[in-house]
Amino acid sequence: MKTISLLPIKLILGSALFFCLTLFAVSKPKEKKRSDYIAPPLAIRNLTVGMKYVMADLLWLRALQDFDYCDQKINEVECRSKSWLFQTLDVATEIDPVFEAIRYRFAGLALTIVISDYAGASIIFDKAVAQHPRDWPLNYAAGYHALYEEKNKLKAAKLYEMAARHGAPAWVYSLAGRLRADEGDLEYTRQILQEMIETNQDELIINRLKKKIAEMEAQQSR
Repeated sequence: MKTISLLPIKLILGSALFFCLTLFAVSKPKEKKRSDYIAPPLAIRNLTVGMKYVMADLLWLRALQDFDYCDQKINEVECRSKSWLFQTLDVATEIDPVFEAIRYRFAGLALTIVISDYAGASIIFDKAVAQHPRDWPLNYAAGYHALYEEKNKLKAAKLYEMAARHGAPAWVYSLAGRLRADEGDLEYTRQILQEMIETNQDELIINRLKKKIAEMEAQQSR
């Protein structure tokens, strides 16, 4: 009589048992919470050793993943200055001060429009304009921040004049003139925000700009 080997059955049962033990006994890795994020120290710029562009790019890519992250909220819409996002972008632009103009613009807009870290946005925009004075969309965005968040009409007028000289719509000259004369106009405000929407590609920033227009129109109708 032919005997049946039990070895294959034992192997199958052993494998099944091992799978069950692995599934229920081994703990799953915990997801990293946003609150656990640590901003890179500024001293890292001294450790790039000939790879500063690579390091700046890596920090930029890291910031892109959390452009809407506010680690210390003042209220529902404002973030405390020196935010995680600002510190990450600040180190990236210290490592590579030239940075691309479009990156500078998105960085500044993310800080001022998305998380409302106004102090951080001022620093990034000032760096950006110093490096790219001929980039009109950048000067235009910096002018918005200077006018509405810094409340500095003279600084905003200069930035709008720079933008107009290098390709911004002709009416921006008129806006700069009005600011120098210390006059305000809601229609110009709407035009500024609309122009910023048309010159941006980031959906997060575009949606926030549209929300600002809606808020401004709601206040005007009261």
